[in-house]
Amino acid sequence: MESVEWHSARAALEWQIELGADESIADAPVDRYALPQKTAKKAEAAAKKSGPVDLVKRDAVAEAKVAARGAGTLEELHAAMAAFDLCELKLGARNLVFCDGVAGSRVMVIGESPGREEDRVGRPFVGQAGQMLDRMFAAIGIGRSVAEAPIYITNTLPWRPPQNRDPKPEEIAMMKPFLERHIELAAPEVLVIMGNWACQALMGQRGITRLRGTWVEVLGRPALPMCHPAYLLRMPAAKRETWADLLSVKARLERGA
Repeated sequence: MESVEWHSARAALEWQIELGADESIADAPVDRYALPQKTAKKAEAAAKKSGPVDLVKRDAVAEAKVAARGAGTLEELHAAMAAFDLCELKLGARNLVFCDGVAGSRVMVIGESPGREEDRVGRPFVGQAGQMLDRMFAAIGIGRSVAEAPIYITNTLPWRPPQNRDPKPEEIAMMKPFLERHIELAAPEVLVIMGNWACQALMGQRGITRLRGTWVEVLGRPALPMCHPAYLLRMPAAKRETWADLLSVKARLERGA
């Protein structure tokens, strides 16, 4: 610019200002996105001091306990379970499978989880397994359709797992408060716990072929682990042991539980 006359230089500058170039330009480019070193260090220190903002993780078991305790009737428990949104099984199920039979019966049967037919109709123990269950209890004079000696039925999980897969431990844990409250509100004299996953939820252990036939106490009530009807359909040889378990239930009821 030294070779340019003063008036020409001023005219060129005024022309640039008129075009909007109202800031001086340095000889070397400047990365204006890069912070000065001191500013960057201050920002880094502030970030470390404040720490990341964590999203609050919901405690599914704790929320289930609160919801279950708040239910004073079976109808309220049904509504609380329907409103519970922390179990992913709910997303893929057609229906909430709550119960069948007569509430207040002397015998309450606890199954595992709904299958395809149960999910479709919204009731526990339907299809072939349900027919087997009805024949089993009819043999000792009780059943969900026996007016003078009814039974009450529910499942450990109210929603069908995808492809009938086994329940996950966290699914059982988060639905256990609802199951325990269900038992308290139904107030049976005797519990029949059918299958491995029902035993896992209420007794903390599996191995139905080892557990079956031995009375235990669950929530202050006598409870008998028993093979699930679906297992009996696959393993007919186990029917002899199941008959012995049914006779044990009958004897318990005759003694007044």
